[in-house]
Amino acid sequence: MMPGGADSIATDTFVGVISGYTLSCHKRGGGHNNGEAMGLHGILVIDKEVGWTSHDVVARVRRITGERKVGHTGTLDPAATGVLPVCLGTATKIIEYLQEAGKTYYAEVHLGIATDTDDQDGLIVAEAPVPQLDARELDRALEPFRGDLAQIPPMYAAIKQGGRKLYEIARVGETVERPPRPVRIETLALLGWEPPIARLLIDCSKGTYIRAIARDLGAALGCGAHLARLARLRTGPFFLDQALTLSELETEFAETPWPELALHPDVALRGWPVIVLDAAGTIAWRQGKDTRAGTGSAGEHCRAYANDGEWLGLGRFDAERGAWRPEKVIAPDAAQGTDAG
Repeated sequence: MMPGGADSIATDTFVGVISGYTLSCHKRGGGHNNGEAMGLHGILVIDKEVGWTSHDVVARVRRITGERKVGHTGTLDPAATGVLPVCLGTATKIIEYLQEAGKTYYAEVHLGIATDTDDQDGLIVAEAPVPQLDARELDRALEPFRGDLAQIPPMYAAIKQGGRKLYEIARVGETVERPPRPVRIETLALLGWEPPIARLLIDCSKGTYIRAIARDLGAALGCGAHLARLARLRTGPFFLDQALTLSELETEFAETPWPELALHPDVALRGWPVIVLDAAGTIAWRQGKDTRAGTGSAGEHCRAYANDGEWLGLGRFDAERGAWRPEKVIAPDAAQGTDAG
């Protein structure tokens, strides 16, 4: 445990932040009651606990539900907690789109101590006195980290360089130059400053490393820093107040009908335009054929449904053909029970 780490910080404000930042919830729906015969389709919003890897969560969901086709929508470090959407069955078709979604975090940054992993799990590599700052001065120090940034990933990261994951390189004692990656910080709010802990609310684009923000803030202040605590409050349209812990999921799965437990696979894409197809159009869609049900802009995505509300899948507009082209097609047996209500 790092000195002055997360366990030494009162959690009442943290809970208040979550309560104040949970926006609208979506109605739960979708999936199958008969999981053994038909398979389960839908999205479960999991509240990941400390110590679990994202892969661990997927494996546990697979064991609880019995559904083999399961995947998560974006890695959350073992030390972090919070929102991890998990897709089952046909919902795995939308994972690539959810991975593009923005995210919101609550973070606690410990100034004065730098670690090799940039978080509380690493070895201390440097310590320095923390400058005498009031909250207004610290907020000014945060200004360069707002907006569009070129961020250098931590050495302990899962992204690959030269065919090897960075953390694999770091674990053998090597350090390599990492090219900066473009990210956007929509919101970087200072919620509180109790030296040496800065409490932050961060709304950011995909690919943002909150550990890197902590590292770079410490470097800018000349004292070093590491990420002492991290909780993901939101991924795309999914919020923490919708989430279940794995223990809660196990209980709910045994007692609650699947359509009341899971979210419909298209919930994450509610901002996309909708096309509705008649019987002939539905058949053509399932055969992978273009459809001219309305118009769109070049490359625009859509959600496709049959007249009875059955979800048919996802498409993209081909401007040259003037038609929607199926990109993800949902088989008839998989779509049963996932009608958009």
